[in-house]
Amino acid sequence: MSTIDPIRYPIGTFQAPAQFRAEDVKEWIAAIRELPDALRAAVAGLNDEQLNTPYRDGGWTVAQVVHHLADASMNAFLRTKWGLTEDKPAIKPFEESEWAKTADARSLPIEPSLMLLEGLHVRWATLLESMTEADFQRLICPEGAKQAMPLYVLTALYTWHGKHHTAQIMSLRKRKGW
Repeated sequence: MSTIDPIRYPIGTFQAPAQFRAEDVKEWIAAIRELPDALRAAVAGLNDEQLNTPYRDGGWTVAQVVHHLADASMNAFLRTKWGLTEDKPAIKPFEESEWAKTADARSLPIEPSLMLLEGLHVRWATLLESMTEADFQRLICPEGAKQAMPLYVLTALYTWHGKHHTAQIMSLRKRKGW
């Protein structure tokens, strides 16, 4: 029996919704809209040494997590747009671990990524709010996936993703007494 590492997965692993539910979508959109503020609060007052601390042994630093959330949100926004404007678009994955090694993710202050998230999440939430149930049922085809993914599952995934990484930072702060 395997157990989930609570440091790596402080809110558990992603559980895809089995069906579209309008009330869930409203909650996900609110969480997407609120992520930039939640993330900013999670990193508030951290100094450079703290920002450059891995959230777990062998994990990304807090700063890399912030930059990763910006990268992932850009990808999610574009995937949503492609799903709305193309018929079952093929979605190329991005190599998260490689992106985390790039100069911007390793050395740039977090403020540009926080600002990017603020603007992007306003646009993304606005787009999601405009979508109908039929829009959320539209499919994207992630490369290597066994089946196509409806946009409502993509929305749920990235809602979890933002909460997941924010919780990693908050967990680190608690463990370190920051």
